[in-house]
Amino acid sequence: MREAWELLTAGPDDAERGVLLLPGGANAARSFDLVMADTALAGVRLVATTLPGMAGAPVVGDVSVPGLARRAGELAKLHRCDVVVGFSHGATVAVEMLLGGHFHGPVVLLGISLTTEDEAGFFRAVVSASQKVGSWPMAVLFKLLPLMARSAKTPGPHKQELIEDLKQNRAGDALRLLGPYFDYLAADRDYAAELAASGSPVWVVHAEKGDGSLSAAERATLEAAANVTVVTIPGAVFLLPDEVPQQTAALVADALAHVSWTG
Repeated sequence: MREAWELLTAGPDDAERGVLLLPGGANAARSFDLVMADTALAGVRLVATTLPGMAGAPVVGDVSVPGLARRAGELAKLHRCDVVVGFSHGATVAVEMLLGGHFHGPVVLLGISLTTEDEAGFFRAVVSASQKVGSWPMAVLFKLLPLMARSAKTPGPHKQELIEDLKQNRAGDALRLLGPYFDYLAADRDYAAELAASGSPVWVVHAEKGDGSLSAAERATLEAAANVTVVTIPGAVFLLPDEVPQQTAALVADALAHVSWTG
């Protein structure tokens, strides 16, 4: 069994700049392998971590989004990280790190959902059903995920690691995180407006299809903000760090170039 908050590191420990990478739901730290290996990030200290309850890691501590954000903020400080990158669930944690004052600097939000409606309807239905009738709908979804991952546009060895990690997920553990996750999305807050008002450089990244979406109002708010860059990856992409690592690494490098904004 892997550990919660296990670390995967790359780059020199004495590097001038560092990045914390938070993977998406059901994924482990090594889902960022290809991003971390990209030459655009050569010489940067890179620290990826597996969130509790993901990819077989135990559920430990406070797994609400604010609780995860506090712990991730401690990791960012400990490892001298200037930029935080999050994918999906990890992106939501990165949002709360910034808005909750646990991190001050550029953030790159990959496949972020800012409201419940931004999440895929099928996924919302599976979570809702599992909360009502027991965890078996989520267990069925976890049986399907490795099969779905076989079609991911990513190199064979990395794809095999991805599939192995997805197989380690446990439905009961996932539901312990997903309840608080959806509570966070459903809160009476306008996260797009809060990000726009934060003053910190923010990248909000989605594919044209496959990784969730923004509402028209959210997109308009974010695009009007001077500190926010909205990026659309062409085509259908479900797993941004795995399938478009070069584009992801380039965005992280761009974020690193803006570190001076925040000192």
